[in-house]
Amino acid sequence: MNRLVIALPLAAALALPGFAQTTSSSSSSTQAQPAAASTDTATGKAPLTPPSREGFWGRINPFARKNYVKRQTEPIRDRVNELDDLTAANSKQIKDVDSRAQAGIKLASDKADTADQHAVDAGNKATQAQQTAQQVTTRVQNVESVVSNIDQYKASNQTEIRFRPGQTVLSKNAKDAIDQMATAVKGQRGYIFEVQGFSSGSGQTAIATSQKMAESVVRYLVLTHEIPVYRIYLVGMGNAPVPSDDATKGKHVSGGRVEISLLKNDLEQLSANTGAPTTTSDMQQQPK
Repeated sequence: MNRLVIALPLAAALALPGFAQTTSSSSSSTQAQPAAASTDTATGKAPLTPPSREGFWGRINPFARKNYVKRQTEPIRDRVNELDDLTAANSKQIKDVDSRAQAGIKLASDKADTADQHAVDAGNKATQAQQTAQQVTTRVQNVESVVSNIDQYKASNQTEIRFRPGQTVLSKNAKDAIDQMATAVKGQRGYIFEVQGFSSGSGQTAIATSQKMAESVVRYLVLTHEIPVYRIYLVGMGNAPVPSDDATKGKHVSGGRVEISLLKNDLEQLSANTGAPTTTSDMQQQPK
């Protein structure tokens, strides 16, 4: 009887925790249902609600079993896992957005740099075009000025060749003087030689003599220095009076002489401004 008396209270004490846990579980399952589920959460699910009753033992159950603890913590663990997944997805989306934003910023910056470079190139080309237009305008003005004065020859150099009476042959001094004038115009354009012969005497005899003296000078220019004939103007003046600065009337010459005058216009300047090459064939084919 003593053993029975002892065993009954012990069995009752061991059964009470299981009964209390079962009661708490059933109470939790029946009353844990929310009145109205709210989906305004990160997971889109209703928030977890604690049971209104904590069971037979209150908030602390010293005899809780593993399955009971597992049932109580499984919803929390599931929500935590879902939150981890959401956090990872959000982080990935943030990284994707950031990478796309950086790519867009870089693309915009590259396009801006390209546009700036194009603007600089356009500015440089505009400046070059303006300079070219200014150069063309200057050249056109120079050409207009030269063309307007193309038939205006100006005396550049002049020399006088003396002949003995009755002689038409050039002396060494005469050839040296002619060489100096002819060498100065070698390779140039826009010039002519004016050769005038004067002789003492009168009438046709003086004119013929002056013509022969002038022809000897022209012959030397053409044969020795290859001066085109169309650039030489010859005239026998005979015993025509020579203009004098200190008298109202000209003076007649005594003996024979030839005046050689080198006349130039602005054609050489035009050739230099336009950069056109000057050759002997050009001078021979294009008389000015």
